[in-house]
Amino acid sequence: MKYKQLPIYKSSYDMLLRVMQLIKHFPREYKYTLGEKIQKEAIDLILSIYKANHKERRESAIQEMLEHIQLLGLFLRISHDLKLISMEHYAQVVEMIDDVSRQSQGWLNSINGKTPELA
Repeated sequence: MKYKQLPIYKSSYDMLLRVMQLIKHFPREYKYTLGEKIQKEAIDLILSIYKANHKERRESAIQEMLEHIQLLGLFLRISHDLKLISMEHYAQVVEMIDDVSRQSQGWLNSINGKTPELA
């Protein structure tokens, strides 16, 4: 269970809990469509972290993580645009997504032997 000690796992898990709280307040017409997509991407993100940590060849699992992060961001943006999520809650979850994305990219860079680019 060493994956539970990873900072990216902890960040992703916290994000999943936050997203689940937000979805709980979606109107019925969105809860079982858009809400389920958001939930699935957040759960799949955590599963891909588990996979990446248990494989010798981690690059494909980390690429999968990055895809889940992008889709999660897209679905949350749609939720915000539909006024299902307030600006404050959207900003909080986007900050969490950015944190997980940076950690994922850093993990990928470390595997590929790249140093992070300075902005």
